[in-house]
Amino acid sequence: MSSSLSFTNPPANLPLKPIPGSYGTPFFGAIKDRHDYFYNQGEEEFFASRIKKYQSTVIRLNMPPGPFISQDPRVIAVLDAVSFPVLFDTSKVEKRDCLDGTFRPSVSFTGGYRTCAFLDPSEPNHNSIKAFVLSILASKHNAFIPLFRNCLSKLFTDIDKKMSSEKKVCYNFMNDAMAFSFVFQLLCEKDPADTRLGNMGSIYVDKWLALQLAPLGTIHLPSFLKFLEDIAIRTFQFPFFLVKHAYDKLYKAFYEHAAPLLDRAESFGIKRDEACHNLVFLAGFNAYGGMQGVFPALLKWVGQAGEHLHAQLAHEIRTAVKEEGGVTFQALDNMTLTKSVVYECLRLEPPVPYQYARAKKDIVVHSHDAAYEIKKGEMIFGYQPCATSDPKVFDNPKQFVADRFVGEEGEKLLNYVYWSNDRETHLPTVEDKQCPAKDQVVLLARLFLVEFFLRYDTYTVEVKTHIGLVSYLTITSLAKATSS
Repeated sequence: MSSSLSFTNPPANLPLKPIPGSYGTPFFGAIKDRHDYFYNQGEEEFFASRIKKYQSTVIRLNMPPGPFISQDPRVIAVLDAVSFPVLFDTSKVEKRDCLDGTFRPSVSFTGGYRTCAFLDPSEPNHNSIKAFVLSILASKHNAFIPLFRNCLSKLFTDIDKKMSSEKKVCYNFMNDAMAFSFVFQLLCEKDPADTRLGNMGSIYVDKWLALQLAPLGTIHLPSFLKFLEDIAIRTFQFPFFLVKHAYDKLYKAFYEHAAPLLDRAESFGIKRDEACHNLVFLAGFNAYGGMQGVFPALLKWVGQAGEHLHAQLAHEIRTAVKEEGGVTFQALDNMTLTKSVVYECLRLEPPVPYQYARAKKDIVVHSHDAAYEIKKGEMIFGYQPCATSDPKVFDNPKQFVADRFVGEEGEKLLNYVYWSNDRETHLPTVEDKQCPAKDQVVLLARLFLVEFFLRYDTYTVEVKTHIGLVSYLTITSLAKATSS
């Protein structure tokens, strides 16, 4: 493991340059960029080709969905580790209605409210809602490990049964059911299967999310059908009534079974109805949606790394658990390689790879070798995998390096891991837009690996094409643990 941290801060006297790039002709330029992004090049090549063409990591381009859903698809892309953090600085940028980029789904999807994720910290109710969320997480501190271990035990038991009968397992659907069950039980202290949701909770959330985010994805249809897909999902936004039944089921389940949390919300000055819609968004979009991406990414990267890494993780995990007498916070903290693997997965495949913000005023943004002026009101966009694969920060940036974050020099690199909508070294506050459950996500990812390698020695996976933001996996072999 090594790094390239000689740059830490760019020189103060960098030349001020005009921002390169092109939006093309109105309407048609946005359509061309959209087709390049989804169909002709794909995400990685879309950005890499423009970085190469303009010899810059700060570029003007159009981002999907474009016409007719987005009124203005023009953005300034910041694609390196130095320029990217401007998106976190709420003294310079505004995050109002920027969650999904250059468009915003109808507030009908969230009960008529703009939930916390769509609010800028300067708006009156942002801080009270985020403080409410942070208080929930603090109150659940002691529940995370035992509840998640129980949910994982059931997941792995189901996987074992499936492997025994079918010799392979399509992982994602089982992951999603486990993730929703965990989130609902954490917030409501009741198994969703015993409520009006039955076993449909994750499916209801999937439908609700799909209609909101459809303009930002592709299902990789054959090339001759790409124009049909493009027209179908990026001409007009899908109406809420198509998923109203599913959302109402979710809302009523949370309203009934999260009553103590809604009581607490009122002490923060939040109306009960608004608090419940925020709770559904927190559970469905933030927590469940994030877990849909994080755990498959862990299995993908660790699975592809092979048996040698599996043996190292199994040894470290089993040793730490034995020495501490169980899966405790101290045992988890002693697993340095396991922690590093989690951070490396989050670096390479963050659950939300896109960040947007609008300049509050005229500002100057620095890359490694130049400065650029961004005018007030211009939309700034960051594609995180570019920033967290910056070759001037990370050696072998596109490779999975399991021990990248081990040791003193490795820990310094955490300053350039941005998956939580801020630096990994930063703690979320009510005044910022960082993920309030940042530390809990890392904890659960580490716990996932711990439970997995306490139970299994090694495994193999097949990875299918991304659909939306998620890697779709098939577990093709799974070897039970042969030693404790």
